[in-house]
Amino acid sequence: MTDDRDARVLSALTAELPEGAVLTAPDSLQAYRRDRAEDPDAGTPLAVVRATCTEDVQAAVRIAARDGVGIVPRGAGSGLSGGSSAVDGAIVVSLERMRQITVDAALQMAVVQPGAFNAEVKAAASEHGLWYPPDPSSQEFCSIGGNIATNAGGLCCVKYGVTTDYVLGLTVVLADGRAVKLGGPRLKDVAGLSLTKLFVGSEGTLGIVTEATLRLVPAQRTPTTLVAVFPTVAGAIDAVVDIRAAMRPSMLEFMDQITINAVEDMMRMELDRSAAAMLIVQSDEPAEVAGAQIEAIEQTCGLHGATEVYATSDPDESEALIEARRQAIPAVEKRGALLLEDVGVPLPRLGALIDGMRAIAEARGVEIAVVAHAGDGNTHPLIVLDPTDAEQRAQADLAFGEVMALAIELGGTITGEHGVGRLKQPWLADYLGDDVLELNLRIKKALDPQNILNPGAIFGPV
Repeated sequence: MTDDRDARVLSALTAELPEGAVLTAPDSLQAYRRDRAEDPDAGTPLAVVRATCTEDVQAAVRIAARDGVGIVPRGAGSGLSGGSSAVDGAIVVSLERMRQITVDAALQMAVVQPGAFNAEVKAAASEHGLWYPPDPSSQEFCSIGGNIATNAGGLCCVKYGVTTDYVLGLTVVLADGRAVKLGGPRLKDVAGLSLTKLFVGSEGTLGIVTEATLRLVPAQRTPTTLVAVFPTVAGAIDAVVDIRAAMRPSMLEFMDQITINAVEDMMRMELDRSAAAMLIVQSDEPAEVAGAQIEAIEQTCGLHGATEVYATSDPDESEALIEARRQAIPAVEKRGALLLEDVGVPLPRLGALIDGMRAIAEARGVEIAVVAHAGDGNTHPLIVLDPTDAEQRAQADLAFGEVMALAIELGGTITGEHGVGRLKQPWLADYLGDDVLELNLRIKKALDPQNILNPGAIFGPV
């Protein structure tokens, strides 16, 4: 019966979609099985549909819905939580070919297809003297659709917010194949429920985004960048808390000693390998304000034991320092396979979170590098392991869960911007609680009664 169904679905896909849009060759399917999280339990899809427009997505969804076949939406495959891991026998709908970007300078908005890279949207906006602020470290290769799916943040989110703050409208293909337009090019619109916001961060479990209207802002002023190194993690975190109590810089990032050394190994920037922690801070206020802000930050870092503080307003020098932070995950990845986390806590508890993670690493005998959007309490613990060592893998898996349990205990979250995906799904109930989880599942069932949209992501079996 399954073979008959699969043949029927494949026949319909090839008949209704443009030539070359449907991939079924084993090598092609292999390339779409995993995202950057390298989920070891990823399945093998029945087919991959490389959509070029909303109508292609609708056709694939309608065909899947007729036979109850799962659909896994996929952008650039840069996700870090297994949100686009393939499911056995499902259809992967790839949005990578949907790359159009149209900027309306008068409205300060852009209409963007989901496959466009974050950096491409930034570049298109800059041609009109505008800026799209959300800036994940993976901006050069992550897609806007993926950013919307996970409500991505980035280095500037401490001042400028996250993806949802810039999404004004969406075109979404629902589980029955209908395409609906939500919101639009209006800065204020409270007619009806805020359905646009509901789909941002839903990881393709409620619908597939095929177009987004994004808010742009005037181009960012040339920032001044400050780097401070500390002999203790506690000193760096205390500085972060005091800086945020007094002001909101445009960037406030943290790297621990493991990360500093990994970046230095890869980039050779003469970073201080002996430092326990490093902060990278930016101010993009007008020059006279930025000068005072940077001076105050420098004093705060000094009060908390910084051994070196360096500030620059040279654009090239600033970008080189920021690139060190952007390359943190690839640099640590050179030390071994990674289990990547994305836990956050209220800012005053950031120190307790990092101390707790260090204790977990010691108890489990694994290495945990920590890089963080420190200004908003969002950390990225990177558990380094040898995947060929079964015992180390087992200890790393235990550490992975213990880090999330620690974040929950401290009043935090199991994910700040990478999404739950499939890898963090087992801890969702502990975080949400029974009543809120039941409300989530009620919404999921209402919009996707067959559970065909990204089955297993966020909610697990429904």
